[in-house]
Amino acid sequence: MSLRPSDLADRFATGLLRGGALFIGLMCLLPMVAVAVAALLGSTDTLRHLAETVLWTYTATTLQLVVIVALGTAAIGTGAAWLVTMTRFPGARFFEIALALPLAFPAYVMGYAYTHFLDHPGPVQTLLRDVTGWGPRDYWFPEVRSVTGAAVMLILVLYPYVYLLARAAFLQQSATAFLAARALGRGPWTAFLRVSLPMARPAIAGGVLLAVMETIADYGTTSYFAVQTFATGIYTSWFTMADRAAAAQLALCLLGFALLLAILERMQRGAARHHGAGKRFERLPPTQLAGPAKWGATLLCAVPVLLGFILPVALLLSMGIGSGQSLMSPRYVGYIRNTIVLAGTASVLTVIGAVLVGFRMRLWPGPASSGASHLARIGYAVPGGVIAVGLLVPFAAFDNALDAWMRATFGLSTGLLFTGSIWLLVCAYMVRFMAAALNTYDSGLGTIHPNIDAVARTLGTRPTAMLQRIHVPVLRPSVLTALLIVFVDVMKELPATLIMRPFNFDTLAVQAHRLASDERLDGAAVPSLAIVAVGLLPVILVCRSLGAKRSRVFGTAATPAE
Repeated sequence: MSLRPSDLADRFATGLLRGGALFIGLMCLLPMVAVAVAALLGSTDTLRHLAETVLWTYTATTLQLVVIVALGTAAIGTGAAWLVTMTRFPGARFFEIALALPLAFPAYVMGYAYTHFLDHPGPVQTLLRDVTGWGPRDYWFPEVRSVTGAAVMLILVLYPYVYLLARAAFLQQSATAFLAARALGRGPWTAFLRVSLPMARPAIAGGVLLAVMETIADYGTTSYFAVQTFATGIYTSWFTMADRAAAAQLALCLLGFALLLAILERMQRGAARHHGAGKRFERLPPTQLAGPAKWGATLLCAVPVLLGFILPVALLLSMGIGSGQSLMSPRYVGYIRNTIVLAGTASVLTVIGAVLVGFRMRLWPGPASSGASHLARIGYAVPGGVIAVGLLVPFAAFDNALDAWMRATFGLSTGLLFTGSIWLLVCAYMVRFMAAALNTYDSGLGTIHPNIDAVARTLGTRPTAMLQRIHVPVLRPSVLTALLIVFVDVMKELPATLIMRPFNFDTLAVQAHRLASDERLDGAAVPSLAIVAVGLLPVILVCRSLGAKRSRVFGTAATPAE
């Protein structure tokens, strides 16, 4: 029996949906495989030299940053989430959103602002010398450009990961277990440590893992603070030493560490089990703090907001006003255009890829779909510098081989078709941020009951029509949120952009890094402010979605007025 043209078109579209998801998963795997192959086949001379000089420094410094950032983000994020969720104090409603605002800052932008503020020529030390009459050698002042300084910058911008996830976990907890602990004679603090905190542990661990992943991937802050980590070592080996094999070998070490962290988190999360609160869900009434306790809670929440958002914004504004640079100048218009082109293209293609992977997993579950989903998520555990090296090595080899064959066969030179192109850079962004888009899409997909898909299929709706008429319209908020998140993440991404950008194609992040590297911090404030301004959009959106979820679950009357 011959098939109708519409049936052939439907089979072709379905094949594209299923094959596209597999292609995206393999594309996310390619950089990791390329890094491993290049590292194993390359010469180890440079790596042996690094092992004798700075490799152990890379290792120790990276581990030191990881430990400090993990402890700092866990303490600040969990404590702030508990205070704004389970207690009431002056300004609690304001801090619910304000505590997440530092997430809009790239860590290197925070570093530029505080270096200007706290360094020897800065206003703090200048005021100290003017007031006391001391000379430069008469006093000790903490060095901002240090491992501790870099860790503090990372903590200030990364603790919102823990805060948002911990707050969501606390909002979803029923009061039953907590009240049972109180009825058995436990105090509020003991009940929190013994009951509420263990129940929220998977969410807190997930937030800390995100912060740690961003820490090991960070290049802008550590390079500006002259802190030697694996991320800075990869960039130095690639550009300064011109040794791609050494860069690949360092990238392989960093990739192994990142994947180890991801596996450990997956194992501890896999051992945990979440049980719903049942029909008798009771929210724990927020405790109204009084006396010194309420002002202490206000102070504890105000400090990270002040240091992580208000003060840096004020510093960047004061620096930018006196820099003599304008975002409306032709040069900055070019930077903005390049940034928007890259971020817009990468965000659209990444979200399309996430929809393909998520839709295949929904309609055709199985080993292939599960494998594509897992491979698509692995990129977020891989630093941007590793992805850049992993893509440049195979595509540069392909370009060179093709050019040599064309010269020998036809006497023509094809040049570099992929290496140094915008499209290869966009592929790096897709690999890096596919997990963020896929997680956002999957969270929305969970709100569509499987029975809706079954009814649509029973009525003869084809998979492509189901995606177009049901899933995409219903999931429009999730898709838009994923677009915004990827857009801002691409704007902030620095290592991959520095390594892979086309010649004379600079973005706001690259311009900020270049000016800061030349110690022109006033000029670096202008592109930095533009990045932060755009980064506020998804942060506020996420906070509003959490607030809406809270109102839907608990009801507006469940939250007492302050």
